[in-house]
Parts: sequence; C-alpha cells; structure tokens
Amino acid sequence: MLKLTAQPLTPEAFAPFGDVIDSRSATNFFPINGGRTQRHHDLAGVEILGEGGRPMISIFVSQPVQVPLQVDCLERHPLGSQAFVPMHGERFLIVVAPPGDGIDPEAVRAFVTDGRQGINYRAGTWHAVHSVLECEGEFLVVDRGGPGHNCDEHPVHALITLN
Repeated sequence: MLKLTAQPLTPEAFAPFGDVIDSRSATNFFPINGGRTQRHHDLAGVEILGEGGRPMISIFVSQPVQVPLQVDCLERHPLGSQAFVPMHGERFLIVVAPPGDGIDPEAVRAFVTDGRQGINYRAGTWHAVHSVLECEGEFLVVDRGGPGHNCDEHPVHALITLN
C-alpha cells in the first residue's frame, strides 16, 4: 500500500496537475467597479474537449472524511477540467497523479488546502474523489457537461495522513 503524508498546497507543487485558485497567490489582478473591487483574473484554465461539450457550474455538498484516508481508486475526466472552490473556508485533501493511461505509484501526490484555496484539475489528471475535512463542505464546481464518456477509474491502494 502506498503511504502518503499530505503536503500543504502550493501553486508550484500543484502545477503538474492543474491550477491553485487563490487570490493570495494571484499575480494577474486589477481594480474594477470604480476601484471598490480587485478582480483576480484568469486564475484557472477551463478545458472543454469533445464535440457537444459545454461549461457547467454546480454546487457539491460533501460529508467529511476520516484521516487517515484510505483511497481505493483515482478517477480522471478526459474531456474537461474540473475545478473545486470552497464556499465557506472548508479544508480538503487532494490526491493526484499525472495524466496517462495508467498510474505510476511513485507519481501520486497528496496535498491539503488551507480552506481558502480552490483547485482546478486539468483534463485527464487522475484524482481521488472529493475529500473534505472536519465538517460538511459546500463547493462551487466548474466542469464539463455534455455528451461523451468523461469519467475513467483506476484502482490504487493508498493511505493518506496529515502532518
């Protein structure tokens, strides 16, 4: 069994898998609305692949997981990216592996957010199901809707802990 300790989420560490959505690390921002609002612009790339695909916004309400967390499979969405943004400061675990036909256990990584960070998985990035910590979580989700097979699963055996 693969044993991983979730590391703090940073844009640099997560870059091979997608984008961190966080105004605190944004470098592209400017004032709007008469200077009352800072627009943190283009924080993640929304990928919509395949014929008939369309962007979709949803809200997921997730129940908390117990740590250590046993992960039995990873999934990927080959036709689009998938973003998760916490709506109320919820921390969550992220377990990821690079895109590809299979999963190299040596390439699997685990991260933990600080509650203000969202993430955007690039199309094809392997990831564990949504795993919120401490309390029920409500998340804004941006992903692909439309025809086509957009969810593959691959078995893994990993145990995730926190520092």
